[in-house]
Amino acid sequence: MVSTSPQTLPIFYRPELAPPDAQGNYSKSPTKPRRFMEYLRTTSLWPHIRLIDDFQKVTREDLLLAHVPNYVDAMIQGTQPLCESNSLRWSPEFRDSVLYTSGALLAALQAAIAAPDQVTMAPVSGFHHATPAGGGGFCTFSGQVVAALRLYREQGLRGAWFDLDGHMGNSIEDSRAFAPDLNQAIARGCNVNPLGQHAAYLADLDKQIAEIRRRLLAGQVDYVAFAHGADSHQWDQLGHQCTTEEWLEAGRRIYAMVREVRETKPVPLTLALFGGYRDDHPESVLGLHAMDLAECLAQLYGISTGFVAEVRSPRGA
Repeated sequence: MVSTSPQTLPIFYRPELAPPDAQGNYSKSPTKPRRFMEYLRTTSLWPHIRLIDDFQKVTREDLLLAHVPNYVDAMIQGTQPLCESNSLRWSPEFRDSVLYTSGALLAALQAAIAAPDQVTMAPVSGFHHATPAGGGGFCTFSGQVVAALRLYREQGLRGAWFDLDGHMGNSIEDSRAFAPDLNQAIARGCNVNPLGQHAAYLADLDKQIAEIRRRLLAGQVDYVAFAHGADSHQWDQLGHQCTTEEWLEAGRRIYAMVREVRETKPVPLTLALFGGYRDDHPESVLGLHAMDLAECLAQLYGISTGFVAEVRSPRGA
C-alpha cells in the first residue's frame, strides 16, 4: 500500500522494468528506467523519493484491451516478425520489461487516484506509437490505453494525458476504433500533444491546459497523466521544439494548473518519462527529467531541492 504522506513522491520501479543493456538496439529507451533511477540517487531529489516495488506485470487479458490477440501472443512467445515490429530486439527479458512498464504505469495511476494529495511516477516510456495490431517507433504496448480502459471499465474514471514527447503520440487516437469506450476513458481533446516550436509551442500548450482545467473543474476529467519526453528539447537527436528554459516552463505551467485546481478539488497526477535521445551526452536527457521532477516537488509538495542539471549543447550547436 502507498501511504498518503505528502513529503515523499512514490516512484513505481523494480529492476525488471529494464532489460540488460543494448541487446543490439539503436534505441536505449528500454534501459531508461534503470538509468533514470541510478541518476536520481546521485541528486538532492533522492531523499524525497519513495520506491514502490510490489506491483505486478500486466496480464494477457489486460493487453487484449488494447491489442489484437495475434500481436499479444507474438510478443509473449517471441514470434517473428511481429515480436520486433517495435524496432527493438525481442528477448524474454525484454518481454518481461514491457509487461512491467505497463504494470508500473497502471499501479502508479491507481495509487494517485487512491491518494490524490500526492503525485506518483512510473519512470517508463515505450507506449505512444504502438497500435492495436503491432508496435512501432520503439513502442511495444499501448500502456496508456490499457491503463485508461482498466480505470474506466472498473471505476468509471476519465483521464487526460499531457504527452509532451517530441513526437506526436498516435496510440490513443489509433485505438479509438478498436476500443470505442476509449472515447469516454480519454475523451477527444484530452490527449494533449502541443504543436509548433518555442513561443508557438508554449502558446498551443496554454490553450490545451486551459481546456483540461475547464474539464477538471466541470467534473469531466477525473485524473491527469503527464509524460514530459525529453526529445522535445532542441538539442535532442530526434527533437527540436524547445530550449531548456522553454522545456522546463512547459512543465511548470502544467504543475501550476494542477496546483490551482487542487485548491478547489482533488486532482490525481501521475508522471512518466517517454522519449529522449542523446548518444553524445545521455546525462542531459536524465538531467532534464530530474529537473522536471524537481519542479513538481517545488510546486506540488512545497519542497525546494535546489537541483540544476547540466544540459550540454552538442558540438556545432
